[in-house]
Amino acid sequence: MLKLRLKNFFTNNKGGLITAALIIALDRASKILALKLLAGKGSVEVFPFFRLTYVENTGAAFGSFKNGNLFLVFVCAVILFFMFKWKAEIDQYGKAAQAGFIFIVAGALGNLYDRLTLGFVVDYFDFIVWPVFNIADSFICIGAGLIALAAFKDWLNKDKEKKTEA
Repeated sequence: MLKLRLKNFFTNNKGGLITAALIIALDRASKILALKLLAGKGSVEVFPFFRLTYVENTGAAFGSFKNGNLFLVFVCAVILFFMFKWKAEIDQYGKAAQAGFIFIVAGALGNLYDRLTLGFVVDYFDFIVWPVFNIADSFICIGAGLIALAAFKDWLNKDKEKKTEA
């Protein structure tokens, strides 16, 4: 039974799985480059407003939960669990929300890999006025935005339908 369910999952989600794999591969490649080329070098200015800065992030966004790697591994696992639990509901919002789901899961897996293998997340994009982040973080934020926009659009459409019925 489980084998059949897994086969159906992989058959029905090929595009999403390929997209997630590409995001994770891009994230891994960029972090390997950051580890090899940026570690110990400080910041490398690319533009006056943008630098590449190697950071070993043991916490979460905006410096919260510093040195909380084990806790954040648990939080990430819980988030992934609920993302898959809510997948059918997210899918109802359409293609943008489905892409958002893939982006969040791939980004979370990319950062989870770092936490499990390195004990920290490698960050390197530095816009000076914003905390340093990475590709996985970017996809998580874009994914959350896509789901939020799709849900908002759905809410607007339902609200419009209610007013039309009245």
